[in-house]
Amino acid sequence: MKEQNKAKAVETLNRILEMELAGTIHYTHYSFMVYGYNRIPIVSWLETQATESMAHARAAGELVTQLGAHPSLAIGPLLETHKHDIGDILRESLGHERATLVEYEKLLELVQGDDVMLEEYAREHIYLERLHIGAVDKMLRKPGDIESFEKTKK
Repeated sequence: MKEQNKAKAVETLNRILEMELAGTIHYTHYSFMVYGYNRIPIVSWLETQATESMAHARAAGELVTQLGAHPSLAIGPLLETHKHDIGDILRESLGHERATLVEYEKLLELVQGDDVMLEEYAREHIYLERLHIGAVDKMLRKPGDIESFEKTKK
């Protein structure tokens, strides 16, 4: 990989690391703020998302060091809206997942045809982020709605 592309890939991987760390914190925080009858399954799902975000952060950090660079110590945006309704939590999650997806797509664009390992990493995580987005979208739909949450809110 050319040195210029490598630097851009490291920069993007560091943004991914920061976003995934922020996801870990968000999902953990959200898990504390769930109340009501459906608390147990929702908290379990949020905890699973936090664990997965941490695994994604570790993978990004490992790639940064494999490329001979220094992983970021920063954390992506931590927005606290103080809205803890399940719908609000899911909408915030959807926004975060979409922002993270953008970074994985940038990485794919940077390394496509240049570095097979990073290309496969980016593709795999694009797939996973889109699965998360789809799952959250389904949770935001009203029972019986077939159309995407995004289409029904317009």
